[in-house]
Amino acid sequence: MTAVQDVVSTIRTLRREVAELHTELTRNRLVVWTAGNVSARVPGRDLLVIKPSGVPYDGLTEDLMVVTDLEGGLVDGEHLPSSDTAAHAYVYRHLPEVGGVVHTHSTYACAWAALGRPVPCVLTMMADEFGGDIPIGPFARIGDDSIGRGIVETLRDSRSRAVIMQNHGPFTVGRDAREAVKAAVMCEDVARTTYLAMQLGDPIRIPDDDIHALFDRYQNVYGQH
Repeated sequence: MTAVQDVVSTIRTLRREVAELHTELTRNRLVVWTAGNVSARVPGRDLLVIKPSGVPYDGLTEDLMVVTDLEGGLVDGEHLPSSDTAAHAYVYRHLPEVGGVVHTHSTYACAWAALGRPVPCVLTMMADEFGGDIPIGPFARIGDDSIGRGIVETLRDSRSRAVIMQNHGPFTVGRDAREAVKAAVMCEDVARTTYLAMQLGDPIRIPDDDIHALFDRYQNVYGQH
């Protein structure tokens, strides 16, 4: 297989995976209407695959996924890319370890976004997945790479795979798109549970030493290897 054929095959696979992962957003009730998006970096290339702008989830197919460069410019596809493409592209340009980015408008995470408050690490699942609090990123307008800059500035020195952008909503990252979707599902789950706990009283934050130990165990020991 030639290098060109290899890239074409990889992009075809990523288009299928990204289309399928969007069904996880609706299945887990993380989005409404056409909001939200999943993207994947094309390994070894300055390209990404992302959903088109404004297309309903029940109409998404792999053929509708678009390919852009890491400046957000359309490379392949018949539709305009997501309005968040510039943010995704900025993340890929500046965080080379990231292979997938997800944005949702999930209800409870957006409630924390409206407050401009980080979600405190009061559950072991938060320590496992995010390594501490889920941080708040700065307010930024949609349409250019301002959101991407806020994401990178917030996550660059954090272990968290999620950031909740103020007055907007959550963005999550992962080594691939599936890992980023998992982080989005877990972000909403802990945002909801922590909110409910606050209605009962003052949630107890997990001590830092325990957070570090839990994160290390989950990342390096838990599961099948």
